[in-house]
Amino acid sequence: MKNTVLNRIKTFLPILDWLPGYKKSDLQGDLSAGLTVGIMLIPQGMAYAMLAGLEPIHGLYAVTVPLILYAIFGTSRQLAVGPVAMVSLLTAAGIASLNASSPEQYLMYALSLAFLVGLIQFGMGVLRLGFVVNFLSHPVISGFTSAAAIIIGLSQIKHLFRINLPSTEYVQEMIVAIYQNIGDIHWITFGIGVLGIIIIKFGKKIHKSFPAPLVAVVLGILLVWGFDLTAQGVKIVGDVPGGLPSFSSPSFDLQTLKTLLPIALTISLVGFAESFAVAKTIQAKHKNYRINSNQELIALGMANFGAAFFKGYPVTGGFSRTAVNNDAGAKTTMSSIFSAILIVLTLLFFTGLFYNLPSAILAAVVLVAVSGLIDFKEPVHLWHKDKSDFAMLVATFLITLTMGIETGIISGMVLSLVVVIYRASRPHMAQLGRVPGTNVFRNITRFSNLEQKEDVLMARIDGPIYFANVEFIRDKLNLWLLEKKEKVKMIVLNMESVPNIDSTGAHELNEWIMSWRKIGTDVCMTGIKGPVRDVLNRWAILESVGADHVFIDDNTAVSAFEKAIEQDVLEKYTPYATQTNVK
Repeated sequence: MKNTVLNRIKTFLPILDWLPGYKKSDLQGDLSAGLTVGIMLIPQGMAYAMLAGLEPIHGLYAVTVPLILYAIFGTSRQLAVGPVAMVSLLTAAGIASLNASSPEQYLMYALSLAFLVGLIQFGMGVLRLGFVVNFLSHPVISGFTSAAAIIIGLSQIKHLFRINLPSTEYVQEMIVAIYQNIGDIHWITFGIGVLGIIIIKFGKKIHKSFPAPLVAVVLGILLVWGFDLTAQGVKIVGDVPGGLPSFSSPSFDLQTLKTLLPIALTISLVGFAESFAVAKTIQAKHKNYRINSNQELIALGMANFGAAFFKGYPVTGGFSRTAVNNDAGAKTTMSSIFSAILIVLTLLFFTGLFYNLPSAILAAVVLVAVSGLIDFKEPVHLWHKDKSDFAMLVATFLITLTMGIETGIISGMVLSLVVVIYRASRPHMAQLGRVPGTNVFRNITRFSNLEQKEDVLMARIDGPIYFANVEFIRDKLNLWLLEKKEKVKMIVLNMESVPNIDSTGAHELNEWIMSWRKIGTDVCMTGIKGPVRDVLNRWAILESVGADHVFIDDNTAVSAFEKAIEQDVLEKYTPYATQTNVK
């Protein structure tokens, strides 16, 4: 009993699973990784906060308490949680509809959004709804991410060029505004931004641990300070408040929460999908722990609660930071705690150093980060391999670009479900024939030399029989019967690939059997799985078909039809074909 309780506590608090056995040999890797990721987080956090429409300091607040909370509750030992470009853009898009009257009100909305995201993710984890993210298929995520990356990139042009652009998430409006204002480029700002992009983009080629974003930040600050570029119009971050984040409270106004709910749901799903995908990828390289999707939802929910109550904004696991964390030697989530400590020290002692940081450098950080999110290979791959998935990717991509982030992801999810329903409503079906000289039966459309009997229709249904596909299955069987020109005396339904039958399927199946027998065509079934036999038994269909018409395999059915098998032999195998769990 004691061990059971302890295991449940460890399940909810994974830190208790690894911390008691923490090894000194892990300390060096965790410390190195924590400092490396912490150095990355300083410019990234500030840049992403700016992308979210907040003051840069809130990006640093978002990587203090949330990191520590994830380290306590998370099951991934390398996942680096914090602000990411996608969630930052979604935050800005969601809050824009509320028309905040002041920076303080805007922050309140961001805190409320973080709280709502935390509540949704925590609730999904408790209710064990981690599977819901499966409704975001890979083509949908790829199309959505690529479109969002373009929107994010275009949104940073105003900082890179220092031109006036409207706050919008519609790419057509962005392009028109850029075209109209392109003549107002501030060339010094543009030069600083391009220099930052070059350093960040190619700095990694020096060494994978080279802190390229931080170097770009330092160089940008030195250029502004050394040449007094603010006097020449270069926009800077300005005063960055020092000290630790104070306790904050989100708004619990129902109207506000109701307005934020759609974007909170989007961030919850997209954030979890991104986080869980990278966590699984990294975990595959480590065999000493397992990822639990529901506990990950709880951990991300707790991290977002931390952001909501300590002046942050919605967070999730990031691809680039997690990869750096793993490559730098992280063994446990102690690396995240070290990263948080570095951010705390920065908040306490070093925020004044960022006064002269050019906004163009933060734009460069975002631009380089999102450039890797645009996937050119996946559309080409899908075009050659799966046209329907290609169409779904392109549709999600175009809808997101032209109709907005929320509409794009919701449309993508709906498209995924429509495709799943469409495919499920049209299961693969095959007419079977005997492979010459064997007792094996195969699809007659794939092989030209199979043996068939004119008076027997042998059909295999590869999928469940339920309300959405019964009409398709019936029409297919009737078409095959018509093609045989009413010569069929026996229909053999191969059920070995039918995993389940619902009430509609059972009712329709019984109707088919009775209607076929009325016109003189007998029916038998083969290879029925145990759970399906139980369903057929509950609906009295096995009784309707008759135990002597239910066979263990196709060969036995054909032999019985041809009377080529002794009755005592047939009865010997009948229980294996008809036995059910009667309760």
